[in-house]
Amino acid sequence: MSADGTWNVTMNTPMGAQSGTLTFATDGGTLTGSMSGPQGTMEIEDGTIDGDTLSWTVNMTSPMPIKVESTATISGDEINGEAKLGAFGTASFSGTRA
Repeated sequence: MSADGTWNVTMNTPMGAQSGTLTFATDGGTLTGSMSGPQGTMEIEDGTIDGDTLSWTVNMTSPMPIKVESTATISGDEINGEAKLGAFGTASFSGTRA
């Protein structure tokens, strides 16, 4: 199953549940796209895909600078993963294909 497209996700952060979207495009083992939510839209960096496993980084600037390192697994039209939120620990997220 391709990761390409838009995914509606909810991340369980220390500030409570945050809804947003992930938009992915793949080319071989490279993953590109963006992450959108209450803090705005940020481009995915260093994205990779290997089978149904994805990983990427986003450099968030608001409300404070945080490097968010995410990994996720796609199963059909569902996505599940976790994001390392710098000093704020790790947050789980899940969602479905839009």
